[in-house]
Amino acid sequence: MKRFEGKSALVTGAASGIGKATAERLASEGADIVVADINLDGATAVSKAIAAAHGVRAYPVRFDAADPTDCESLVAQAVEKLGKLDILVNNAGVMEWSRADEYPVDRWERVIKINLNAVFFVSKYAIPHLLTTKGNIVNMSSASSLAGVPFAAAYCAAKAGVNGLTRSMAVEYADQGLRVNAICPGGVDTPLTTSVTPMPEWLDFNKIARLAPKTGKVSAPEEIAGAVAYLASTDACNVTGITLSVDGGQVAG
Repeated sequence: MKRFEGKSALVTGAASGIGKATAERLASEGADIVVADINLDGATAVSKAIAAAHGVRAYPVRFDAADPTDCESLVAQAVEKLGKLDILVNNAGVMEWSRADEYPVDRWERVIKINLNAVFFVSKYAIPHLLTTKGNIVNMSSASSLAGVPFAAAYCAAKAGVNGLTRSMAVEYADQGLRVNAICPGGVDTPLTTSVTPMPEWLDFNKIARLAPKTGKVSAPEEIAGAVAYLASTDACNVTGITLSVDGGQVAG
């Protein structure tokens, strides 16, 4: 029997990168999926591909992570389409490069809204459903939450907040059968770290280079998806409140 057969999962930011790989991995192990993303065309393409490849139900939903109303609506739509909710993967995120003293207020607020606030709001509305199914939440944090990344103040602050939120929710609901964990990827070969957020010319790369993975390679999205699948499965039935680093030793020393 596949680990997620009969389970229903909601994955945000799932039109590309880690979210797409995660949706595909959970579906490959039997889960029905809601693919949520602000890019509806991308989410639709991923959903169709998942349904065709794995024979599960897969539904696209357009979702703006910066809008709390969309967070509430997303959960309602997911439960309506899937009938229940067993797994929530909060993956939607954005990255911005800026010197701290020059950070535009609107860009700071956007990063915090999408990377931190949305994790809380989607979780808030999903928790009643996850308590019913004794389900779990996997939040996508970052190695930057554990080691300061220069020129990424908002991103680092938001991801550190995700870690604190993860631990708080984990201890709050542990005795009710709801598990909450986070993953802290280092460098991953995704659009977020390449074409979508290219490093500006002024950036001092020497300050970034020290954070390179000790293994000499960045992770593939599928490797992070494998970690999500572990935490979301019964293999991790007694694991809650952790931040699992998948970073090639980036923050180890």
